[in-house]
Amino acid sequence: MAGSGPLAAAPPDSGVSPPEGYRVAIVHLSAIRSRLRARPLPNPSEHDPAAAVATIVREGPDGAELLLIERAERAGDPWSGHLAFPGGKREATDASLLHTALRETDEEVGLGLPEGAMLARLGDVVARVNGYRVAQFVFAVDGREPPLSTNSEVTAVLWVPLGLLSSPEEPATFIVVVDGRPIETPCVHLGSRVLWGMTYRMVQQLIAAI
Repeated sequence: MAGSGPLAAAPPDSGVSPPEGYRVAIVHLSAIRSRLRARPLPNPSEHDPAAAVATIVREGPDGAELLLIERAERAGDPWSGHLAFPGGKREATDASLLHTALRETDEEVGLGLPEGAMLARLGDVVARVNGYRVAQFVFAVDGREPPLSTNSEVTAVLWVPLGLLSSPEEPATFIVVVDGRPIETPCVHLGSRVLWGMTYRMVQQLIAAI
């Protein structure tokens, strides 16, 4: 759950390549598996998250890649048009937040993840504007091209090298207007798209964990 304005859609299951001359810090999926599985579970929060997302990692030609979606433009949706991880609100029928992340991933991108694919649950991430709390689960998938099929909530799917998302010493910034006030926030430019906000912080949380 991050943000940008209206964007041009890309074909499902498309990849993002680093710009010419850009050096990507390569981290392989095998290293991520071992480091995350050795991590203790986060301390329980006083407040249960209202939603959960799936941070999905695969091995690509430039090391580990993350699956990002571009959300469709929808009236009343605070994350309309944003880059995000698959995920959404917990429903009454969800046995746990893990099941929320699994269900939403299946619904949004057609990827049925087994519970055994989970590597770790990272710390909850809280929206700075409204206090919305989201649980972050990390999953690994094997194979370069897991089949994906998006629903009406998703306009594009991107596989992005994790090294391309690492924060440089001076990260780019993005101006977002909140309650009429412009706020400068760190971001990563991915072609015409911008990754910022909660999903940007989730990516940085993953990078710090590995």
